[in-house]
Amino acid sequence: MTRKFFEYGGWIAGAVLIVFGVISIGMGINGRNEVRDAITEQKIVATDDAAEITNGKLQPGEEITTGAEAKQFANIMEYHALESSGGIRYAEMGRFVSAADPESTAGTSDEAAALKDEGGNPVPNRARDTWVTQTALSTALNVSYMAEQLALFGIVVGVALLLTGIGFLVLAIGGALQHTTASLPAFLRRRTATAATS
Repeated sequence: MTRKFFEYGGWIAGAVLIVFGVISIGMGINGRNEVRDAITEQKIVATDDAAEITNGKLQPGEEITTGAEAKQFANIMEYHALESSGGIRYAEMGRFVSAADPESTAGTSDEAAALKDEGGNPVPNRARDTWVTQTALSTALNVSYMAEQLALFGIVVGVALLLTGIGFLVLAIGGALQHTTASLPAFLRRRTATAATS
């Protein structure tokens, strides 16, 4: 009875793992395709300096259609943002334009040292806006890369589940739990026979 229970359990476990594996593979493929379709819809094209910035991973004029390409384009955007700000990142910029050096993108967060407009109010540091836009867009591009990698992981897990399920079925159907005394070593056969006669 116990042996039959394990045999049936092996069949059920194998079937469930196969179903989960197929579903996981299907969801992974669907997710990967959705990510790529969403990226393609944005009509993003690599800039003229793309090959130089990405070490040849993207070529000028190349359409961005995959998560990996989107990640490289995010690097290009960061490069251009740093270029426009003189190598200063958002966290290093002041909220206002500095009165002492209005051309500096560093600015100041001190209202007293800020350049004033006609109404006497501090002039906002517009160089920060470039970083806000860059951060939002590059985050979306990097998330698409992560989503594509997660979809790929789902496919790999699905294949592993599928193979494991097939393995369970092969063992259960092939009778891995069924054995006879003839398949036992000689000393165990004698012990079994002795136990049966006593």
